[in-house]
Amino acid sequence: MACVLEAPLRMSVLSEVTASSRHYVDRLFDLDPQKVLQGVIDMKNAVIGNNKQKANLIVLGAVPRLLYLLQQESSSTELRTECAVVLGSLAMGTENNVKSLLDCHIIPALLQGLLSPDLKFIEACLRCLRTIFISPVTPEDLLYTDATVISHLMALLSRSRYTQEYICQIFSYCCKGPDHQTILFNHGAVQSIAHLLVSTSYKVRMQALKCFSVLAFENPQVSMTLVNVSVDGELLPQIFVKMLQRDKPIEMQLTSAKCLTSMCRAGAIRTDDPCIVLKTLPCLVRMCSKERLLEERVEGAETLAYLIETDVELQRIASITDHLIVMLADYFKYPSSVSAITDIKRLDHDLKHAHELRQAAFKLYASLGANDEDIRKKIIETENMMDRIVNGLSESSIKVRLAAVRCLHSLSRSVQQLRTSFQDHAVWKPLMKVLQNAPNEILVVASSTLCNLLLEFSPSKEPILESGAIELLCSLTQSENLALRVNGIWALMNMAFQAEQKIKSDILRGLSTEQLFQLLSDSDVNVLMKTLGLLRNLLSTRPHIDHIMSTHGKQIMQAVTLILEGEHNIEVKEQTLCILANIADGTTAKELIMTNDDILQKIKYYMSHSNAKLQLAAMFCISNLIWNEEEGSQERQDKLRDMGIVDILHKLSQSSDPNLCDK
Repeated sequence: MACVLEAPLRMSVLSEVTASSRHYVDRLFDLDPQKVLQGVIDMKNAVIGNNKQKANLIVLGAVPRLLYLLQQESSSTELRTECAVVLGSLAMGTENNVKSLLDCHIIPALLQGLLSPDLKFIEACLRCLRTIFISPVTPEDLLYTDATVISHLMALLSRSRYTQEYICQIFSYCCKGPDHQTILFNHGAVQSIAHLLVSTSYKVRMQALKCFSVLAFENPQVSMTLVNVSVDGELLPQIFVKMLQRDKPIEMQLTSAKCLTSMCRAGAIRTDDPCIVLKTLPCLVRMCSKERLLEERVEGAETLAYLIETDVELQRIASITDHLIVMLADYFKYPSSVSAITDIKRLDHDLKHAHELRQAAFKLYASLGANDEDIRKKIIETENMMDRIVNGLSESSIKVRLAAVRCLHSLSRSVQQLRTSFQDHAVWKPLMKVLQNAPNEILVVASSTLCNLLLEFSPSKEPILESGAIELLCSLTQSENLALRVNGIWALMNMAFQAEQKIKSDILRGLSTEQLFQLLSDSDVNVLMKTLGLLRNLLSTRPHIDHIMSTHGKQIMQAVTLILEGEHNIEVKEQTLCILANIADGTTAKELIMTNDDILQKIKYYMSHSNAKLQLAAMFCISNLIWNEEEGSQERQDKLRDMGIVDILHKLSQSSDPNLCDK
């Protein structure tokens, strides 16, 4: 019998719960405005900190009624203000609450409310808008659908410290990407917000600072403007530097460092400026220490990684500041069994977010090791580093996997490490696994790393080949994604360098003639250059040249003709002539050139070209064709003499270019 009763029992509990909330909603429909106002105030007190009550009231339809009262001209200002407060409180509940509010079109109603002359009502609408916009379920674009909204918000900035705080916060959360930055910039955001950095209210200063950190991120236009703006006779970079000081709250130090980092990366502040070297960089290193909270350590490491990413000198300075390389190793041991966290809630939060620390550490290690061999060595010698990277490659979090691959890519630029640590830890195995089915952003970095592991001095080259890499790389060359096409062909080029004939044949078979032509007619010059580099590596050493030309000669000669006739730059033509010179070095392959008058005329044309590189490359072809010790050299020399090649050589022997002259 118990089973039968279960469903009705649940229903009665639900109806009891909603019944206790129903009288709040019923009072919103009272004919006496005073009772309605009191009902809204009682509702406000009932929902504070009570998520269950919030959910009940939403289910019972309180939101449409509150929005109706908020928008009625006949409602008193006090009632409208209290409605905005209750709606803001409902928005502070769960993400589902926010979705329900959005479904009832709360944003247009609140934006309309901002046109009221009453400041208290405006502040309540802004506070509610702020709460809704900081929720991840709210689309930022809702702020930009009406062009007049942004200029009205700018105008409201001067009304009170609350309007300043809430509007700056709304802008910080709704400014995602260059389009939003441009809209805010064009509406005078920089000038309107700059003076708020010296407000007497800490919250206003902080929100204005956060606003600048998102406006300037990866935006040269905003960054270049910020450098020259002054407030009370002081330039913004100087104000940011003051906010970096150790006596300021951590979030202020971090956010100022982010502003200065963005300005530096955009070229608005030089990388050797004292405000970067002596202030911003040390501040960010401080944020990585284990005394800081998890999110501060994550943000500090990620911002520092971005600051030093492209500058060798900053990488060197960071690597010797406060034992940073060793300090980052702690990011992988967190939280430890002897963690100092006594707050259970905090511990639970940190356990859920510990992967963010690992991601941040990998990112910063990748930036630190981007250029300097000594720094790479120090990173790899940090305890269990290679094991940590290998583990990172198979983590469930895609962000950690991407950061681990980036770190590996950075370290794979080292010849020394490719020969030692990478081999000791068989890094190629997890890397090949990552390449099997990863999203494009991981594939791009992983395939770049594979290019390095396939260099001729890398001991990983053999086992990678044996694990089916050719097929994988050939499939990458067919990708829609340009970076993947480049990396696929680049890796094949590295693989073909000084390789055995079997490997070369496997590459040609895997690529197919059709795909080779596709790559040679690719619109991207990088793809074209790497494909020519692959052909050049395939056509090296005589037996290989003769073998490949006996099976693919017709197609390769067609491709060469195609490129020499096309509109290509000097480097492309030079590389193509070098391929011809390699073919001319074959024993039987050279006949494919000698019997092709069109190609011979092209070589003759390039010998008289205005560019010395092309002349040299064309002469290499000729010298390989006429080599005395080889069979048939006399006939070849006679044919070339009849074509007028000797006359051109006489002319070139008087050239002012010593290389041409010698050749």
